[in-house]
Amino acid sequence: MSDLPFMQKSAEVIKQLMEGGGGFLTVATPDAVNTMTIGWAQLGVFWNLDLLTVAVRKSRHTFWLLERAEDFTVSIPWGDCSKALAYCGSHSGRDGDKFAACGLEKRPARRVQSPLVALRGLHYECRTVFKAPMDARYLNAELESLYPLRDYHTLYFGEVLACYETD
Repeated sequence: MSDLPFMQKSAEVIKQLMEGGGGFLTVATPDAVNTMTIGWAQLGVFWNLDLLTVAVRKSRHTFWLLERAEDFTVSIPWGDCSKALAYCGSHSGRDGDKFAACGLEKRPARRVQSPLVALRGLHYECRTVFKAPMDARYLNAELESLYPLRDYHTLYFGEVLACYETD
């Protein structure tokens, strides 16, 4: 495991999200753990904090966990996880344990309560510092086609407390 500056592999992260099928967003509460596939995320600096921002729709089980949790992890696989990413992006954690269904293992995070997916890749441990539901009044009309059901995202801004790569 090697610690990295949180932006060091940003180009690879964006490429994986756009072309490789995504990454895993994992969140835990005292009574539940869930992971879901994400294809959209943003890395940057705001409020003088290193931030990773993720977008989750209210219809997702993960949304309800994030609303009760203080943190989350994001795991970006460096290898073929296409079957697990497809499953975790098309099945709800309300209906079963996605880790078990995909043969994924949880690994304790170093700085947050939510675990990460034990895989070869890049891992971010984040503390939620701000969340905001999207307001459609402020969405560019050209992007409305991404929301045919008008099921807009809530944005979760996570302060990156740890970033590291595992083999």
